[in-house]
Amino acid sequence: MLPDDASRRLLAVRDRIARAARLSGRDPDDIALIAISKTHGADAIRPLIAAGQRVFGENRVQEAAAKWPGLRDGIELHFVGQLQSNKAEEAVALFDAIHALDRPSLVPALARAMDRAGRRPACFVQVNIGDEPQKGGCLVEALPALLAEARGADLPVAGLMCVPPADLEPAPYFALLAKLARDHGLDDLSMGMSSDFDTAVTLGASHVRVGTALFGDRA
Repeated sequence: MLPDDASRRLLAVRDRIARAARLSGRDPDDIALIAISKTHGADAIRPLIAAGQRVFGENRVQEAAAKWPGLRDGIELHFVGQLQSNKAEEAVALFDAIHALDRPSLVPALARAMDRAGRRPACFVQVNIGDEPQKGGCLVEALPALLAEARGADLPVAGLMCVPPADLEPAPYFALLAKLARDHGLDDLSMGMSSDFDTAVTLGASHVRVGTALFGDRA
């Protein structure tokens, strides 16, 4: 990606975030833009860093570990994929936030990893907001028990994360996630991707996860 192209794409996404924030009476600075760089190499990432982007997301621990050491200066890195328990230690060492707490078995794995590493990345509980069997995330009815377990293990639970069903209007699902967060005293909402982050911002997203609009279509 050419530097001018990266700057243009980044500005366009930030403008969309700002417009959506103003429509809902929010401060655009309260919304974190996570550039989803999974499958993209350093040559695609560097122009966005040069254009001022500082928060990136990856969905594979090994890919991130191989890619980011030479790019990491001043960068905040978020894990946004499905996390295996045996990768918890590596994830805690590498990432600043983990948007993948989706089952009880991951709670002790993350707690042990944080104790060993002396690091406490913010955790988002992933909710299967559309009750889709092919997707990760805890079911809505299982959320109270998972949150209780995570809090009991002293995990730093920051908020909730979701991916609404494809090809359906996302607003009701974003609104439901926002209500669940309020009901459970959580401030942060990781929701919204390239096709729908404007809607997510108007409904309270604190973090939007944008890949295609910044990097273009993946091969």
